Amino acid sequence: MVTGSSSQVTRVFAVILRTFLVVCLFALQPFLVTLAQTPNDDNKSKDDTKKEEPKKDEVAAAGLRKDDTRKDDTRKDDVRKDTFGMKFKPGDTLHMDVDLALVNVTVTDPYNRLVTGLETDNFRVFEDNVEQEVLTFSAEDVPISIGVIFDFSGSMANKVGKAREAALQFFKTANPQDEFFLVSFNERAELTSAFTNSVEDLQSRMMLMSPKGRTALLDAIYLGLSEMRGAHNAKRALLILSDGGDNHSRYNESDIKRLVKEADTQLYAIGIFDPLGYRNRTPEELAGPSLLGEITEMTGGRVFAVEKLDDLPDIASKIGMELRNQYVLGYRPSNKAHDARWRKVKIKLRAPKGLPPLTVYSKTGYYAPSH
Repeated sequence: MVTGSSSQVTRVFAVILRTFLVVCLFALQPFLVTLAQTPNDDNKSKDDTKKEEPKKDEVAAAGLRKDDTRKDDTRKDDVRKDTFGMKFKPGDTLHMDVDLALVNVTVTDPYNRLVTGLETDNFRVFEDNVEQEVLTFSAEDVPISIGVIFDFSGSMANKVGKAREAALQFFKTANPQDEFFLVSFNERAELTSAFTNSVEDLQSRMMLMSPKGRTALLDAIYLGLSEMRGAHNAKRALLILSDGGDNHSRYNESDIKRLVKEADTQLYAIGIFDPLGYRNRTPEELAGPSLLGEITEMTGGRVFAVEKLDDLPDIASKIGMELRNQYVLGYRPSNKAHDARWRKVKIKLRAPKGLPPLTVYSKTGYYAPSH
């Protein structure tokens, strides 16, 4: 009896012990899992350490020196060329401060014919009497943004037909990339057509207008220069067809001359002037030629005076060809001040030997940037 009881007690004790061990294992399981996932830095192998160090070619590609990999991790995106680079993301706008002055230049011979084929060495550029180095030179035909300022005042009644023909002939010299707008004026200036590539549309609009009223020439030029701010081409010009007599503008000559100086736009004019002995000429009409002459010469353009109405189409075609055959000189002004002051510009020629005296047309100056 004693032996049987002892054996039974032993079996009961074994069951209790196994049960206790199972409970302990379940209780310790979360702790053991966490312990297995915790990295041990002291047990890293040498191979793992080598993998974390950047290779020499990777350092070079990132623009870093060896010392920079340890001393300054903030430079890993720099491009090392003695200056620190800047990350530029797609879609960002890159702003560059480039002080390059561009001057359109026309050269003619004593017979008023265009002179082409000149080279960079044939030109000298002076700003405020200081010679500048010509850095860029071009004689290529480029797209132009052109505004036509058409006089439909009463004084144009006997001239408007030929003036329309002149405008149409001018349009024929256009390139497909050119864009045009039309400002018509009599006693008030009006934007008849905004920028368009359709010459046919401009032609039809001109045919619908008839001359009447007084002459607001200065207002029309102001409106044309304001519209030119929306131009898409870098090269810009206004063509004025008028008898030159202003008698109904809100703006005065000084206003327009100031605006012309500020605008990077060439002005050309076809002056359809009455003969000097014409008895009905008003003081405004008498002053017309000098007014148009002053404002066009500021920009490097000029006035073509018409003696015979039949000459109008040929003169308009000549202006179109002149715009296509200009030299463009670029220089970086030696005066770096951004003081918004007027800078005088003068172009002189070193004409090739054997050529007759040549005439140069270019803008007389520009305003320096203000900042």
